[in-house]
Amino acid sequence: MANELIYSLNEEDAQTVAMEVLDRGLSSDEMSALKDKIAEKINWFDAISNTLLEIMPSD
Repeated sequence: MANELIYSLNEEDAQTVAMEVLDRGLSSDEMSALKDKIAEKINWFDAISNTLLEIMPSD
């Protein structure tokens, strides 16, 4: 259970956003560039800590 996936993004998610934002899909080169950069943009620590504070009862 310690390695169970909590959340993920896939290429279909990226293509959906590209279609909405750019009005077109991404090429394989563009997808590779996106994959290289997207992890730098996701602040996973804050996402987890903020959610913990939101769902945990306060004393």
